[in-house]
Amino acid sequence: MIVRQWKGIVKTEMADAYLGHLQNVTFSQLNNLPGFHSASVFKRAVTGGYECLVITYWDSLQAISQFAGTDIDKAVVPPTVKQMMIEFDDHVVHYEVKMEFSGRNR
Repeated sequence: MIVRQWKGIVKTEMADAYLGHLQNVTFSQLNNLPGFHSASVFKRAVTGGYECLVITYWDSLQAISQFAGTDIDKAVVPPTVKQMMIEFDDHVVHYEVKMEFSGRNR
């Protein structure tokens, strides 16, 4: 399993629109790709907006290329999303998942 990590800072007034775009456009597209498993979004307040960390889970680097193209390390940031951002990573980071742990239900 491969994790793909990207982050950007969204303008305060665009935070809801950005999360809506992820849910309704990006994740809908990803859900139709073979090899895509899931996604998580983390958000925290920073000066001027919200930093969003997006993590997606994939079967392989080859599966990611269906979404990202041949340069899988380049971030996929549509023009509509760029307008919502203060700043964002131009490149993503990939990690090979070596271990997972789930705690007991309490």
